[in-house]
Amino acid sequence: MFGDTLAEVGKFMESGGGVLWAIVILLFFMWTLLFERTWYLKTHVSQDVQKALDSWEARTERTSKRAHQVREKLISEVSVKIDANINMIKTLVAIAPLFGLLGTVTGMIVVFDVMAFTGGGDAKAMAGGVSKATVPTMSGMVAALSGVFGMTYVERMAEREKNLLEDHLTMDH
Repeated sequence: MFGDTLAEVGKFMESGGGVLWAIVILLFFMWTLLFERTWYLKTHVSQDVQKALDSWEARTERTSKRAHQVREKLISEVSVKIDANINMIKTLVAIAPLFGLLGTVTGMIVVFDVMAFTGGGDAKAMAGGVSKATVPTMSGMVAALSGVFGMTYVERMAEREKNLLEDHLTMDH
């Protein structure tokens, strides 16, 4: 059963050409970063927020301009930790369809090469090139869409944490 699945995955990867491997590697890194951000936001962000809150609560004076600047610094420091790797994830999401397009171009080169060699009358020979053109396109789009959904989830969690921190750092005295 596992061998059959592995054989099917191998056939799929072969049908898409070399660009499909680049998309798989990109997808691996993108989802690794997405899982890392989710893990951080679910487990460790509360410790960073608590440190900022403790630092703020230790202040006796919270109404001056200096206190306001300290508050902004605390929010900024935690926000930098919360937003770590988010730009890299966005970049990987944006690059995924471009890799698919690269697969389209390389697949069409194969089709044109077959057409030049056979005179354009052998549809069976061109099918491999068409497969190498369409499979990476689809894969790049699926990779990008999955990244968009993951990124949306992570960004919402990050924004919620930053807003909660701002709400808890009150300038009440």
